[in-house]
Amino acid sequence: MTPLTRTWRPDWPCPVGAVLGVHRRGAGDPTYRIVADGRHRRAFRTPEGPVSLEVGPLDSNGEVHARAWGEGADWALDTLPRLLGADDDPAGFVPPPQLAASWRRLQHWRLGGSGLVWESLAPTIIEQKVTGKEAFGAFRQLVRRFGERAPGPDGLDLMLQPTPEQVRAIPSWEWLKLPVDGGRSRPLVGAARVADALQRAADAGVEEFDRSVRTLPGIGVWTSAEVRASALGDADAVSFGDYHLGKDVGWALVGEAVDDDAVAELLEPYRPHRHRVQQLVAAGGHGRPRRGPRMAPRTHLPAR
Repeated sequence: MTPLTRTWRPDWPCPVGAVLGVHRRGAGDPTYRIVADGRHRRAFRTPEGPVSLEVGPLDSNGEVHARAWGEGADWALDTLPRLLGADDDPAGFVPPPQLAASWRRLQHWRLGGSGLVWESLAPTIIEQKVTGKEAFGAFRQLVRRFGERAPGPDGLDLMLQPTPEQVRAIPSWEWLKLPVDGGRSRPLVGAARVADALQRAADAGVEEFDRSVRTLPGIGVWTSAEVRASALGDADAVSFGDYHLGKDVGWALVGEAVDDDAVAELLEPYRPHRHRVQQLVAAGGHGRPRRGPRMAPRTHLPAR
């Protein structure tokens, strides 16, 4: 299969790997691979069909070179600039003084948007209220057992996550084998039933998507914010309800852990760039040192 190719010249020094990396669900994600020379490979479903996309790092000429295989290749290459943050505008953002040095170091980072709700929503629901290790493992098993091979040569070694239709067909006992408990499988199947409507809501804007997705049982502000950031490029999305948010943002800005109400107050002056502050805290290593006990994976679900 011959790939389609595209060369794009961003008007800033785009850190390709840092921007794309938000779509990777752990080191073993079957939908995402990083090649030794810095190329990132990702498989996903577009409105025109499945695609395997390979994107190289910014070269010495300031260009990004990409290849794509599959029915969705044209769509993926046409939307590559948005995926790498071309639609994101950090103008007017002045970081908190505590994060100024990190912003100078990371100022070329942009918030990309895939435009694809389901591709972000499915793994995000699996990540609700569990450890990253448990969530990434469950998503990996979901893709391997119920997904399918992505287009392109065998060497790409990529898989596609299941479609909404495929997710709706998974029996309840199979979710527990992944393992995904009912508190996550039920919202995921419910979202799969209205996936097309959620995509239309997202196409209408971040506010409409936020309103629509949070009407679904089992889906709240955290899931909405995570999807708005990765799929819609919402620079103001704050992951309220995250296990580490209050600890890390509080530690970075006031030197102590705080609750979500205090986080909201601390971040209010930075609208519409609150997600940038959240990302700077994480990427700049400003979070509270991990010295205490960590949230442990659950052991009462069936073994894989």
